[in-house]
Amino acid sequence: MVRPLPNLMVAPTGARRSKADHPALPITDTEIIETARLCQDAGADGIHLHIRDTQGRHLLDAAHYRALLDRLNDEVPQMYLQVTSEAAGRYTATEQRAVMRDLRPAHVSVALREMVRDPDDWPAARDFYHWAYDSGVEIQHILYSPDDVRAFIAACEKGLIPDQTHLMIFVLGRYATGTRDGAALENYLEPFAKRDDMAFDWMTCAFGSAETESLLQAVHLGGKMRVGFENSLWHKDGSLAKDNTERVRAIVESLKSLDPTGQNNSAE
Repeated sequence: MVRPLPNLMVAPTGARRSKADHPALPITDTEIIETARLCQDAGADGIHLHIRDTQGRHLLDAAHYRALLDRLNDEVPQMYLQVTSEAAGRYTATEQRAVMRDLRPAHVSVALREMVRDPDDWPAARDFYHWAYDSGVEIQHILYSPDDVRAFIAACEKGLIPDQTHLMIFVLGRYATGTRDGAALENYLEPFAKRDDMAFDWMTCAFGSAETESLLQAVHLGGKMRVGFENSLWHKDGSLAKDNTERVRAIVESLKSLDPTGQNNSAE
């Protein structure tokens, strides 16, 4: 049985930002573990993990991941621990799949558009998706656009991606422009409206100062939330957050402004 996604996942590091972007960005394993502990205390029940090499660059490495996961299981045993398979311009799909096959994580995020850059990639991608399913590796599918959603559903219909229950994250916006030029969240959800044959557990992340409102909208529409410095360094009012813990607290406080229907009653 697929484990439900956490209600509030923190993504504290990402693959691209550095301490030049924010001095409180956690880079080392010790910093990530401390961030996980503080964010759990603030209300996060899951963490999305990126690791870095000794030069601070994005890293995919099974041994390093395994050591970090062991420490986190000791420090925050109740948290949902998810690793990333992100390429970030450093890794090929073949390398991404190889690391995940070695690691065999319980939970991993995988971008469909990184696994399948052209139709010839589908045989290897299909083998990976089926391997993950058979091995109990739960994939949260990263979908960057409504077109990605439609491609994902088509792949499921063809049996390229197995199972009837799926975990997803809808990415709203991008680093350069925030959510200004992105599609509306409803457009990501529309292709699922008539899919009674499939079950979906989903969350949203969003770039820039619109992160808070985007996450509250996700809750209103029945989804879950991912917050943190991977996507945004800013509060709703545009002010710079002190650290990831402050962003988690801000989201928890903002949730209190929602009425029972999920509407935001805040006067801000």
